[in-house]
Amino acid sequence: MPTLVMLLITGYVDSTLAHAVVAAHLFAVLDERSWRRLKKLPALLLSPLINNPLNIFLLYAIPGGVLIRFWVTSLCTMLCCVLWARWAWRMGFWRALSAVSMAGVFQVSLVILTRFLFRNIFVDNESLQFAAVTAIVCLVVALSTALLYRLGFGRWFRLLMEEGPGQRRMALLLFPLACVMEMFYLLQLGLQEGYFALYYLLVLVTVVLVTGLVLYLAQWFDSARKMEAQRDVIAQQQLYEQDLEAIRREVRAFRHDYKNLLAGLSEQADEGELDALRCALSELDAGFDRRIGEKIRASTQIGNLRVPQVRSLMLAKLAAMGQEGIDCRLEALYPVESVGMDGWDLARCLGVLLDNAAQAALETETPWVEIVLLAQGDTLSLRVSNPYAGAVDPDKIWAEGFSTKGEGRGLGLPSYQRILSEHPNTAASTSWAGGVFVQELTVEGRP
Repeated sequence: MPTLVMLLITGYVDSTLAHAVVAAHLFAVLDERSWRRLKKLPALLLSPLINNPLNIFLLYAIPGGVLIRFWVTSLCTMLCCVLWARWAWRMGFWRALSAVSMAGVFQVSLVILTRFLFRNIFVDNESLQFAAVTAIVCLVVALSTALLYRLGFGRWFRLLMEEGPGQRRMALLLFPLACVMEMFYLLQLGLQEGYFALYYLLVLVTVVLVTGLVLYLAQWFDSARKMEAQRDVIAQQQLYEQDLEAIRREVRAFRHDYKNLLAGLSEQADEGELDALRCALSELDAGFDRRIGEKIRASTQIGNLRVPQVRSLMLAKLAAMGQEGIDCRLEALYPVESVGMDGWDLARCLGVLLDNAAQAALETETPWVEIVLLAQGDTLSLRVSNPYAGAVDPDKIWAEGFSTKGEGRGLGLPSYQRILSEHPNTAASTSWAGGVFVQELTVEGRP
């Protein structure tokens, strides 16, 4: 029984110190600069309370299963840390897994350093050895976290975590790297003394390479995002130029005809036909507003789309439909700054709806597509309308491969439905009446 108690105490102390190192690097990885997050740090102590008894149980249940015991407790520890990070920072699972995996890479390298120090300094004096090793490890932790803050590592790391697909990809990249570092830890258990310095140099090189890889990916992603923003600005300028050119042509045509219009209005005024004069002026104003005002309104309302992915897609689709001769009407009365789903997923959904609407509109005599985005509080409502000359069977349009355009088509709406199935805060509806096909999408909540 005393042996079991000593195992529990020693294991709990070691595990607590390891969790403290993980927490310190987790703060640096997430670029956390507020002391308020420290209030949630005591909850992390639940992890050693869970994992240490689990390790003791496996030690007696599987006496020779060193590898099994190591990997079970390691994965359990990581899961506890991920759950704590998710609660403390209120982030998603993939983002928390990426952050904990990155912090775990640094933590394992320090654990290996600790083993190296215990083997090589003050071997004959346990008390002095423990104090010296503790001081050195604390100094290394302080220096490494300070260096990460200095390099802006957390800022670049958070940049990689901004997009939903990026979070999953980074988690699937960093988690295996953390497992590789755990394997490095296992290797040192059977390593000969003469090779330990070279071995630890290999560990440091691995940590530096992983850190450099994350920084490189973040900077590459930032460059790609800036290039996408530049293309967005260019596309928006091209759309504005097209609208301004159309407005210029309309103004020139109106200027060419206004003398004749004024002559006719003057004759009506001389003859006292005031009612006819008012009617003519009203029609003239309505026609001018319809021909020019709509172009001005569309150009200004595109600026209300503040979600980059949606704005870029909308600019591309408006330009494409304009070239195909489709009259596209956009209405975004209020700024759309954030939505309760991943921006890329919303862009994919919108792309499917606009492609289907454009294809159906081209089959009619007067093709047009109407797009309405209404943002109210935490709710975004999207409505895409278009004329449709055929008949619609609501029970078949969602079937995989079904299309009114022939075999091999019809993958859009089922894909759209699969995307929405991953977001329970969305609701979609379809209607068809009077030759107009309408698709509606409602997204509630914040991302």
